[in-house]
Amino acid sequence: MDYPISADENGLSIKPELMKKEKIYHYEFKGKILFLFKDSQDFLNCYEIEEEDLVNHIKSSKNNDEIEKILEEYIQHKNLKN
Repeated sequence: MDYPISADENGLSIKPELMKKEKIYHYEFKGKILFLFKDSQDFLNCYEIEEEDLVNHIKSSKNNDEIEKILEEYIQHKNLKN
């Protein structure tokens, strides 16, 4: 399956029809990390991270499991659950 997110000089191209529901996809674009997912009602959700240290840590990760762990640690460290 093709990755549903790509970019060129005109910006991002997102193909929601290629996305599995409730699966998070990530893409690095212009020094930011974008997280996209299609929810159970087919709504497209997008979150952007631009904090440099976190972006670099995510860019150096090897797989989605590692990214998830990085985000969980960041949330706990910054006490963002509340």
